[in-house]
Amino acid sequence: MTAIAWTTEPLGEDGLLLRLGSSIDAATNQQVHALAAHIGRLRPEWLREIVPAYATLGLFIDPEHVQARGHSASELLAPLLARLDPTNAASVPAPLLPVAQIPVCYEGECAPDLAEMARYLELDEGTLVARHCAALYTVAMIGFAPGFPYLLGMDPTLAMPRKASPRTVVPAGSVAIGGSQTGIYPSQSPGGWQLIGRTPIRLFAPDRTPPALLCPGQPVRFVPISLRDYHHACAGAADA
Repeated sequence: MTAIAWTTEPLGEDGLLLRLGSSIDAATNQQVHALAAHIGRLRPEWLREIVPAYATLGLFIDPEHVQARGHSASELLAPLLARLDPTNAASVPAPLLPVAQIPVCYEGECAPDLAEMARYLELDEGTLVARHCAALYTVAMIGFAPGFPYLLGMDPTLAMPRKASPRTVVPAGSVAIGGSQTGIYPSQSPGGWQLIGRTPIRLFAPDRTPPALLCPGQPVRFVPISLRDYHHACAGAADA
């Protein structure tokens, strides 16, 4: 088994970044999640957060611990990193997570860019939707906005440039494609990705534990629903 290799960079006074690579690819991201799980098994109580991204892993220490010890995060984390077995981290995968089934409507007002994208890719809309739903995605990281999942695993034939002029308002639940990535806007926000669908599922709720519906490393599958079912689900959520 090939060992996981990383370099370190400081992240302010209470953080350290472990860099495993510099590109977006599934193999590197899998190593990131494996290393996150490995560190999690050795996690001291003062290690406040373990934050995986595409090719990096952020480690954040309780600020009070930093102040009490009078050392930098790099110095405080050095003994923990020295305990890591890079080969063991690669051989022990991250815990298996349940597949999140996300209903998505690819019709009408839920998919304002679908027709344009189909023309650009020289596909009919049905084929585009079928390919987007066929993949089993992995949440590579959470970023951009609270609860926003960047998903790896999209069919490369669906890669699409971002919009030349971003929208000032993207509805919550919008399923979108930007370059070779796909993701879901958890809340209303500006955005420049191509909108091809929308889910009635609430991806982020501050009053929920945990607030984010999806977590890094989790597999995700999109399930197409009709516009009628979408509105029915939204109405049911509003009445809840």
